Amino acid sequence: MKVSLWIRQFHRWVSIAFMLAVIANFVAMSQGNGQPPAWITYSPLLPLALLFFTGAYMFVLPYLNRARGTEKINA
Repeated sequence: MKVSLWIRQFHRWVSIAFMLAVIANFVAMSQGNGQPPAWITYSPLLPLALLFFTGAYMFVLPYLNRARGTEKINA
């Protein structure tokens, strides 16, 4: 499997993990028991960082392909 396809698939799965972490954060805050534990509050940060780097790679990929002359539509 090509690296770009692997990164695209990884980006999709990490986005699901990020969504679940944000939902857990909102549920913990809505319980009304004061401040939720720190691990729940900060749990979306790691998936968010991974989404940033994989998203930046996918954003730059068409420009790199065009510069190399190997332009291909990734669907």
